[in-house]
Amino acid sequence: MADFIVENLKKEFEGFAREIKAEKIGTVIEVGDGICRISGLGEVASQEELEFETEHGVVQGIAFNLEEDTIGAIVLGEYLKIKEGDTVRGTGRVLSMHVGDKLIGRVIDPLGKPQDGRGEIFHKGEGEYYPVERKAPGVIMREPVGTPLHTGIKSIDSMIPIGRGQRELIIGDRQLGKTSLVIDTIINQGRDSRYQTPICIYVAIGQKESKTAKIVSTLEQAGAMEYTIIVSAPSSSATSLWFLAPYAGAAIGEYFMHQGKDALVIYDDLSKHAWAYRELSLLLRRPPGREAYPGDIFYIHSRLLERAAKLSKEHGGGSLTALPIIETQLGDVSAYIPTNVISITDGQIYLEPELFYQGNRPAVNVGLSVSRVGSAAQTKAMKKVAGKLRLELAQFRELAAFAQFASDLDESTRKRLLRGKVLVEVLKQGEREPIPFEKQVILMYVATHGYFDDLPVDAVRSTGVKLLDYMEKMHEKDIVSTIRETGELSGAIEEKIKNGVEEFKKIK
Repeated sequence: MADFIVENLKKEFEGFAREIKAEKIGTVIEVGDGICRISGLGEVASQEELEFETEHGVVQGIAFNLEEDTIGAIVLGEYLKIKEGDTVRGTGRVLSMHVGDKLIGRVIDPLGKPQDGRGEIFHKGEGEYYPVERKAPGVIMREPVGTPLHTGIKSIDSMIPIGRGQRELIIGDRQLGKTSLVIDTIINQGRDSRYQTPICIYVAIGQKESKTAKIVSTLEQAGAMEYTIIVSAPSSSATSLWFLAPYAGAAIGEYFMHQGKDALVIYDDLSKHAWAYRELSLLLRRPPGREAYPGDIFYIHSRLLERAAKLSKEHGGGSLTALPIIETQLGDVSAYIPTNVISITDGQIYLEPELFYQGNRPAVNVGLSVSRVGSAAQTKAMKKVAGKLRLELAQFRELAAFAQFASDLDESTRKRLLRGKVLVEVLKQGEREPIPFEKQVILMYVATHGYFDDLPVDAVRSTGVKLLDYMEKMHEKDIVSTIRETGELSGAIEEKIKNGVEEFKKIK
């Protein structure tokens, strides 16, 4: 019997291979409010992805603070699932996004998980992974911005042009139409047939889910979801996801840029992103600075916005355009975050409350708004009409300030004031009414050459709409499509526009 047992034991041990496996793990020593402190894991790198092993499954996190004895980490998701004593493992990789063409038309969270109830986005082997944090393209990889990105907003395309690869800040108080402006821009991209339609990424940071759902519905009705991706970190989600959302949007945009395509990413809005970073930093005991923001608050926005670029032909020729939004308090553009982001971007579009309440919508203050790319990002046709438009509006603003105190005005001043009022009416535009650049050129040309001056001011806007309808029906081939295809306003086209206006006046 003993021999039988020995033989069996020998057989068992013959198949036994002794293997010692060393593994570095950490332990959660403190958790709460979306952050964790971990002991161990001495070799973890900054921004490395971590995995918390909990009773409810694996939860992701990022190593944020590397201290002498502990690591401060932010939890991406449900921190309530984590408890003291849970095991933490380093993954050896930075946090990455699963990106690919299948994201187009979908609503996702900052970790790439679908939020639209339409099932998984990628199957095994599809797409690729892009790091959420990535070094911005260097100077040698870039080329100057020169291709326009038409917004369909008359005042912007004519006087504050945006180019592909530019970073243009949209700034103003709450409820002044900042989000409406960018949604109209997205809708217009599908209607601008002269240029390649960019892939649009709308990043909603800390927005109400009902607002995001309304935006998705609006884009679907306009057919714009065919080239749009929504990254949503709603107000009900963890602060860490608010912080991560814009970087996830930038990673998706970079994927398309490196494919040689154009991409447009909208961050709505970076004020909430700064609040999220302040909250995480204070919880992790980082030293506070001005307005309790940590010292590197400028760096988190600069490293995000510098990723927008126009790549040179040798590097694919793709572009990533960024439209960050900043919400001001009582019009204070000199506050900490607004001044920081103004200094990073290539210009700003300032929405003014007074203009909004006077009915001048979109409420763009053309005097305080600027595009540092300037006319390099305009077609020749738009450049030709916009120069005169900006000059006449500037003269009107200057004269209007003095005219309210003057009882008697000379004829020249009265004409300039009237022309200014006409131009202000022409630039008014309703929501969801983006206008193609070729129609804008016709309208600006007609307005700056005095064809609306004999109309009552309150009839200018409606007459402009009727004129464009007439031009589209009667002169589509010889005027409208010619401007669209050539991008120029030749002397022959100007004559045709004049003749078209005279015809319109006779039948009006």
